[in-house]
Amino acid sequence: MKYPLTKRSTAARRIALSSISLAVLALAQQAAAQQATQQATQQATPAVQRVEVTGSSIKRMAAEEALPVTTIKAEELEKQGMTTLADVMMALPQSASLAPSQAGSGTNINLRGLGVNRTLVLLNGRRLANEAIADGYANLDTIPISALARVEVLRDGASSIYGSDAIGGVVNFITKREIEGGSATVQAVQPSRHGGGDEQRVTLTFGKGNLQNDGWNVYGTVDFHQRSRLLMSDRAGFVPDTATLTSIGLAPSAASGGYASPANFTSSANKTAANPYYSAGCLAPYSIQGAKNTCVLNNDTYGTALYPNKQLTMYGKATRKFGEHTVSLEYTRGDESIYSYKNPTQVTAVGSAQAILPASSKWYPGKSGGVPAVAGITNQPLTVSWAVPDGGAVTRDNQVNQRLLLSAEGTVGSWDYKTGMSYGLSQRKVYFDSGYYSGIGLINGLSSGVLNPFGLQDQAGQDYLQSIAADGMQNRSAKTAYYGIDATVSKALMALGGGDLAMAIGADLHRDTNEDTKLAQAADITYAKIVPGHGDSARNIAGLFAELDAPVTKTLTLNGAVRVDKYSDVGSTVTPKISFRWQPTKTVMFRGSANTGFRAPTLFDLNGYRTTTANTTTSARWDDPVLCPSRTPTIPGTGTAVAGANAADVCNAKLNKMTGSNPNLEPEKSKGGTLGVVFEPSRALTLSFDYWQVNMKNMLANLPESVYFTNYEQYKSLFVRGANNSLAYIDNTTMNLGGQIAGGVDVSGNWALPRTGFGNFNIGIDGTYLTRFDNQLVKDGAWMSNVGQFGWASNGTTSSYPIITYRWKHNLRLSWQSGDWGAQLTNNFNSKYKDANVAVAPQYFRDISSYSVWNLTGTWKAQKQVSITAGITNLFDKAPPITNNTVYSYAYLSSAANPTGRAYNLRVTYNFD
Repeated sequence: MKYPLTKRSTAARRIALSSISLAVLALAQQAAAQQATQQATQQATPAVQRVEVTGSSIKRMAAEEALPVTTIKAEELEKQGMTTLADVMMALPQSASLAPSQAGSGTNINLRGLGVNRTLVLLNGRRLANEAIADGYANLDTIPISALARVEVLRDGASSIYGSDAIGGVVNFITKREIEGGSATVQAVQPSRHGGGDEQRVTLTFGKGNLQNDGWNVYGTVDFHQRSRLLMSDRAGFVPDTATLTSIGLAPSAASGGYASPANFTSSANKTAANPYYSAGCLAPYSIQGAKNTCVLNNDTYGTALYPNKQLTMYGKATRKFGEHTVSLEYTRGDESIYSYKNPTQVTAVGSAQAILPASSKWYPGKSGGVPAVAGITNQPLTVSWAVPDGGAVTRDNQVNQRLLLSAEGTVGSWDYKTGMSYGLSQRKVYFDSGYYSGIGLINGLSSGVLNPFGLQDQAGQDYLQSIAADGMQNRSAKTAYYGIDATVSKALMALGGGDLAMAIGADLHRDTNEDTKLAQAADITYAKIVPGHGDSARNIAGLFAELDAPVTKTLTLNGAVRVDKYSDVGSTVTPKISFRWQPTKTVMFRGSANTGFRAPTLFDLNGYRTTTANTTTSARWDDPVLCPSRTPTIPGTGTAVAGANAADVCNAKLNKMTGSNPNLEPEKSKGGTLGVVFEPSRALTLSFDYWQVNMKNMLANLPESVYFTNYEQYKSLFVRGANNSLAYIDNTTMNLGGQIAGGVDVSGNWALPRTGFGNFNIGIDGTYLTRFDNQLVKDGAWMSNVGQFGWASNGTTSSYPIITYRWKHNLRLSWQSGDWGAQLTNNFNSKYKDANVAVAPQYFRDISSYSVWNLTGTWKAQKQVSITAGITNLFDKAPPITNNTVYSYAYLSSAANPTGRAYNLRVTYNFD
């Protein structure tokens, strides 16, 4: 493997030099805290305590670790004003995670931008049951943040200890070992602007017993968090409004002929859409004037910037010491509901039944219902493109994730051991909350004359809608279970020049099961495009691993590990890993590693539901390349419907798409490694630079919509059509693409400034500079760079958003502490980005500016039992970056920035005696 550190571009050198300068001038809060902790420990206990650091099964001093690990302590979360683990992951420079939950899958983490399925999430060093539908990653919202002691991020991927599937890295959430006494915390986040987006949190914690003195401890914590819905209209002007959309080439009024209220219509004699209320300005606030005498939905009314959610997490732990042995029982439960808002229900065809308004209806133009007459319309049946305007369509997605773990660790003779048995269960149920209606019921209501497609309903229409509503109907049920048992033993074998040669041997056996059902009753709600389906499967995985740690000399330590995994469904794999740590002087240390990885398709990828018809629609609006051809096919809305095709269905429309499993998938493989240097010129200053690279092949992914629409000739086989060229669906199931190569430099620095009469000041920075991020869409095909531009593969099975790959991303911290008072100023920065530039005319091609957000928090220990944290998030009220990527429905990077704007944060904790 090559590490081309000497061939940086001029831009790369400038970034690196500026990073070094900044770090040298301003870094080290974390190192100083660790040194202080180590000094205090040494004073209290003469022996140096060995600990197990994420990435190794051999206990050693944390400072001896050769692999790059980022540690975020629980108090750091408070200092930065974070309320959720989504905030933590968004601030992590190595993470390309999505911003606050905008999907029912909740919050996930995507290290290195390699995909959420390639980041392994652990709780106390062991796996959780994955999110139930995709079965490829954990939902972080169900992890109890109030119980955490720290988060350790192993930035070196493909762990031989935890699993070869950790290609992007490992995130280990570690809970407190014990708690004595109790505490209650209340927290509120209030945006400075009116409207929603406010948050509330309440936490109760209680523990009893002391492990050192009593030999036992029991504690538990309950944490409730909720966030209200933030409407696009609540942030009009802060997030893109009509004027902004027009200025970047996405004018809402440029659309035509779509589903709206009042409805657009066509007749058998005239397929050009029209609207009886166009000249009157359509129907505010539900619609606005579009192009070609039609109305279009008003995004300002239906747009949601942040979905509302509720989270209730609980964690309990009982620990008992028996001499050299410690036994623990843990129970974790997370319950989250996310309310997703879509545009209003559209009246779509059901088989041969069309959305027809007959001349007998009083709502026919020019009849007794008061709908204006339209020239040329004389009792012909009208095909209507109608969106029911009452409030939009809302689903409720509920996830419950539980884990029960019995574990033991201790010493037998000269051996250290740890073992555990765990059972995890993740359940996900999806409901139509409101605004969904029977598809055939809507068609019948139009044909009978009771429903008015051109305005709000009278009492009879309201009663009829209520009778066909699907409020509260469950449409999907999924369940994933995890059964695991593991055991590891380690010991020192012999003395070497730098210490003891140590060995660890371990084994784990686990069983994964997945079951997913799209319920038959939901097929009646045709707008939701839910096709009944069922998939269930299971696999057993047996793993053996061995690790050898050899301090060859006092300055050089070598480490090697190998893992053998046997999958019951995809075969066996052997994945080795080696690393070294060389410290020629007290002030300089070199480290590096190399590894191989293996990731099998998830159970859902292979054996999930399968359908033969469309089961969803595209995220963005597109022109059908055959039925609505255009000279500029990359710009939706520029095509013209062919004879006999309805423009509302084929032009600037959300087209039918099929997702689901693919039984022909092959495992993906990777090679990766790191090479770094750590400088510690003084006890107060630490700098580190780690180059990393990951090479993958047979990459499991989905293609973003822009790829197959802008390269239709290459991907037209994915467009499945009927005999009359009608689009049945676009095949967007998971597939094996070619490969992916990602590499960059992690920069970290901490500096504890000399103590002053005003208190102690510390400065820290963590950043990542991306040197390459190349995708190969087909095996042996061309490589395309995605550095600083939207990726050519999607973020995973839960999102159609393309991968985000910033050239430079950092988290910068300046903190101050004096007695009972403290403060911290934090900066999160993303470098500029090339916009998608595929759905707009060339004159609108643009770059997305860099994005920099400052947060300020202050802490005060008001008295022995009361501590207060207050802060301002997004101190300078920075608006989220604007994009012309049409996957982002409302033209801002919702996957990279929070649209809330400036918000005030107050947290009060009371500690009981």
